[in-house]
Amino acid sequence: MTIAILDYGMGNLRSAARAVEAVGGDALITADPGTALEARGMVIPGVGHFGACMGNLRGQGLDAAVKEFVATGRPVFGVCVGMQILFEGSEEAPDVAGLGLFEGVSKRLGPGDVKVPHMGWNTVVWNRQVEHRYTMDIPNTWFYFVHSYAPSTPDAVGSVAYGDRLFSAAVARSNLFATQFHPEKSGRWGLALYATFVRDVAAR
Repeated sequence: MTIAILDYGMGNLRSAARAVEAVGGDALITADPGTALEARGMVIPGVGHFGACMGNLRGQGLDAAVKEFVATGRPVFGVCVGMQILFEGSEEAPDVAGLGLFEGVSKRLGPGDVKVPHMGWNTVVWNRQVEHRYTMDIPNTWFYFVHSYAPSTPDAVGSVAYGDRLFSAAVARSNLFATQFHPEKSGRWGLALYATFVRDVAAR
């Protein structure tokens, strides 16, 4: 039950791999598209600039691998910038296209009396009207964020109020699930998300 942790030079790889392994998954950090496509599940981590992330993904052929993997129906989990790249683009790099698996773009946080980047703990409120199997047993609670940009989308299954804006903290569609926060840094409930993902991978 191998879960590929995509290594495109921009991710919190070791922490993501340790979190997956802590809940019973077999994590494999890989930069090879072919190896990633052989896995049962995929985690797309991401830390850094949107444009650099997309440049590295495309340079290694991992952009096509992500799309092909998603098309197979196997579970995919994006984290932080690994969530943002699933969208059409970002104000951080207006001329760089994202993967376009979700509609919309990530916009800079604000306005309002808030610090940017948004660093630290904030409360995620789950959208119970579109309850997702990964979040149904998790309360509205604190998760750990480090980011300056975020999308706002109808595909949100969890949101956060920050300044004068409500941004999407978690999104989902079919076999895609992604969080703007870092589950691997978010204690019990972050690991609970990874545990449900691992069970989903095992069930496919």
